[in-house]
Amino acid sequence: MRSSHHCTSFVARRIASVAALISAFALLASGSAISAAQSSPTQNEGIGVRLLEAPSNNGSDPRARVYIVDHLAPGTTISRRFEVTNTTGEAADVRLYPSAAGIDRGQFTGAAGQVANDLTTWTSIAPAQVRVDAHSAAGAVATIAVPQDAPPGEQYAVLWAEVRSAPSPQSPVAHFAIESLTAARSDDGTPVLEANVRNTGGRALDLKGRLTLGDGPGGLNAGPFSVEGITTLAPGTTGAVTATLNKDIPPGPWNASVTLESGLVERSAATQITFPDSGSAEFGVPGSRHLPAVFIGLGVLALIAGVTAIALRRRARRNSI
Repeated sequence: MRSSHHCTSFVARRIASVAALISAFALLASGSAISAAQSSPTQNEGIGVRLLEAPSNNGSDPRARVYIVDHLAPGTTISRRFEVTNTTGEAADVRLYPSAAGIDRGQFTGAAGQVANDLTTWTSIAPAQVRVDAHSAAGAVATIAVPQDAPPGEQYAVLWAEVRSAPSPQSPVAHFAIESLTAARSDDGTPVLEANVRNTGGRALDLKGRLTLGDGPGGLNAGPFSVEGITTLAPGTTGAVTATLNKDIPPGPWNASVTLESGLVERSAATQITFPDSGSAEFGVPGSRHLPAVFIGLGVLALIAGVTAIALRRRARRNSI
């Protein structure tokens, strides 16, 4: 299959940064591609990623040194070497992994954390984690192996380079836990769900979030609903944030999932609930989960997390790299 358009970018994980940087290559993502864009911090210290090689049949194309672009037939395997750079004054442990992505309204968007699709299961990164010394670089290889029985169609993924920063001993850490969910009825019969939160960190929290209901009566799903309530939750204190639902929501049972965030810290919790006819009922949760990707945003912490966008289109019976 022949090569097509190229697309890629590197972004800090703050959502605003993702939208701004990825839009630069989203219009080039109409062809199917595996893309890796160069990210070389210049004015700002940070973590960057860049390709180290181009395929021989594309060697004269300068874009081939910025992007990986291939149409692949079943049974094809390609590998590309890339480099993770660290222009900061401290060593960094950088985790490398693929996650699902898509194009929505002209924007290439990668899923936070490790979200699987077919392409991510065909993609491996070696090594999966690198330690990059200050003002240094480390190499890695991305390998995409398309199986013989791969389904037809177009798929997209991103390769995240994730850096978790360790706060200095002088800096208090933001941390919280969702301890339980309370289902209740207001006086007028409106169903309400409260997420009971404890601030277990050393910083005040400004919480916001969302609630979704799934696997309800007859297979119903509902939401997402906005979660509101606490303006600020001081360290060591507890409080509740509330989602007010529609009166026509059935009592349940439902699988309730709540995700809350304060700045860059996110937690989620899920449990089965039933809204009572009156009063309230509290439901324990197995423990709030720390969402997998905590990336470092430019201007927020010392490092920038880089991303290489990967897009792959596989057409049967044609093969050229």
